[in-house]
Amino acid sequence: QVQLVESGGGLVQPGGSLRLSCAASGFPFSIMAMMWYRQAPGKEREWVATIGSSSDSTTYVDSVEGRFTASRDNDKKTVYLQMNSLKPEDTAVYWCGLHYYGSAYWGKGTLVTVSS
Repeated sequence: QVQLVESGGGLVQPGGSLRLSCAASGFPFSIMAMMWYRQAPGKEREWVATIGSSSDSTTYVDSVEGRFTASRDNDKKTVYLQMNSLKPEDTAVYWCGLHYYGSAYWGKGTLVTVSS
């Protein structure tokens, strides 16, 4: 069965950095595009980034372009989200996800809090 486990969240000051990880299992990871989503307090979940089967293909929501970088290690079946120059508005629960055989899968998420 598909399993996604996010980690790496925490409290960071504005301008700081965090790297999120998402360990995957239960599907052919190396050929699947993976996504990162987030949900800020009081807001709807929003798409943040997509990474294709290789790290060469990435797209980002405008608000994180140039600050966040998605990458993946297909040998470790892990996808990453490097977040730099964090802002208070980046505070959210972050999930990785994928669409597989017509269904959407998510992990439990990891909380990122950007605050001084």
